[in-house]
Amino acid sequence: MMTVLSVSKLNFYLRALLEGDAPLQNLYVSGEISNFKRYPTSGHCYFTLRDEKAQLKCVLFAAQGAHLRFAPENGMRVICRGRVSVYERDGVYQLYVDDMQPQGAGALAVAFEQLKSRLAAAGLFDESHKQPIPKYPRRIGVATSAYGAAVADIKQITARRFPAAELVIAPTVVQGDGAPESIARSIEQLDKMGLDVLIVGRGGGSMEDLWAFNTETVINAVYTCKTPIISAVGHETDFTITDFVADMRAPTPSAAAELAVPDREEELRRIAQLESIATRALRSLLERENQRLDSCLARRGSVGAYISTRLERLQALMNGNRQQIQLRLERENTRLERVLEQIEAYSPLAVLRRGYTLVRHTDGSPVTKKEELSPGTALRLQFADGSVPVQVLEEREDE
Repeated sequence: MMTVLSVSKLNFYLRALLEGDAPLQNLYVSGEISNFKRYPTSGHCYFTLRDEKAQLKCVLFAAQGAHLRFAPENGMRVICRGRVSVYERDGVYQLYVDDMQPQGAGALAVAFEQLKSRLAAAGLFDESHKQPIPKYPRRIGVATSAYGAAVADIKQITARRFPAAELVIAPTVVQGDGAPESIARSIEQLDKMGLDVLIVGRGGGSMEDLWAFNTETVINAVYTCKTPIISAVGHETDFTITDFVADMRAPTPSAAAELAVPDREEELRRIAQLESIATRALRSLLERENQRLDSCLARRGSVGAYISTRLERLQALMNGNRQQIQLRLERENTRLERVLEQIEAYSPLAVLRRGYTLVRHTDGSPVTKKEELSPGTALRLQFADGSVPVQVLEEREDE
């Protein structure tokens, strides 16, 4: 008897068949990514894995994608671990990816280069953003583990090279869960304390051990910090993205301490050298001035005669200037007296003192015409020594 299956039953059967095959439920597949697409709302990723002869549809759900250390891109060769099943609705078999690693390079290395390229394009590494490290810092902040070798080295070197500097230690988690947040928090706290420079770092370790210094949380804290920062992460061959963002990179925490403070012994030697140079220069100057003085004495005969001649000349100049000033003052006084006489002659008060009076209305305006007056008009008569009120009694024609 012929068996007839519906499409949905056939797809269900194929799904059960594939999922029942143990080797297909945990296998590794290598290939090149193409048609990669991430949906922002769900976070799920869909792409095709292909080689020279075939291709395979793949799904990376958001929960599994969150654990990736790098961002998948088209053209990238990867190794995917996952399981094969059938998407029943479309009748398509596909690889459900649980993990993905770059082929030929570690996931951390790829993530490092991706983030580095993106931040470089955004301008976070530009030299124009870098701040100079002060030559003679008084207070130095240190963000690192309170118990590691790094902080011990920084303390020892600072005390030896420049004991005048004060260290402010911010105990910080520098590895594992919570390390990025702890490092960023220490940087922000130290930045508010008015310090001269900060050292941020830790001792050596694997790339994964140092990964906190490659996170955007730490990078943003370093970039926005107003205090100059020296990055001191790992050994000389270790590089983190914090090194590129910081104002200065030190190959080790010990080297960071040496870069942060001057060497007292070198400074004392430099001061002694400058003192010697200044002494020689002053001695040379004195010798030249002595020679000039000897030459001057030879020409002038003696210091006393030279000074006497200069004083006599100065006295003559002073006497001549005094006479000129006296004459000028007399001329100006005479001119001023003439001007004052003219002013007095034209002064209304001078006219009043000769017996005249000034007739004004009560509002202070002068009376200039007879027509302005009539019997009963109130007036004020202005004399040289004061004024009196009057009133027009009658109007008379000139006799």
